[in-house]
Amino acid sequence: MAIVIYAAIRLTPIYLNYMKVAKALNQVATEYRAGGANAAALRNTLDRHFEIDMINYPDWKDIKLTHQDGGWLLEASYDDEAPLFQNVTLRVSFDKKVRAND
Repeated sequence: MAIVIYAAIRLTPIYLNYMKVAKALNQVATEYRAGGANAAALRNTLDRHFEIDMINYPDWKDIKLTHQDGGWLLEASYDDEAPLFQNVTLRVSFDKKVRAND
């Protein structure tokens, strides 16, 4: 039981960071729901949100922007790791997709 609790403690910062990334993506999509979005505007807004929320990983440049069906798809797909003990590491994969209509 102690190992599970320790693993949860080690994973907490990773999930908190993911929640900040998801929040930033949702905020950017909300800001551009009415239109007027282009790749440069989305990247600038995303950079601003990442800076405000102090998100260092993944970098805002790692967020994939795809123009699709008259709108934009923002995708944060990344892996993060937390050392557990000695040579044992916990690896978590995240994939968040948000659509911003144009």
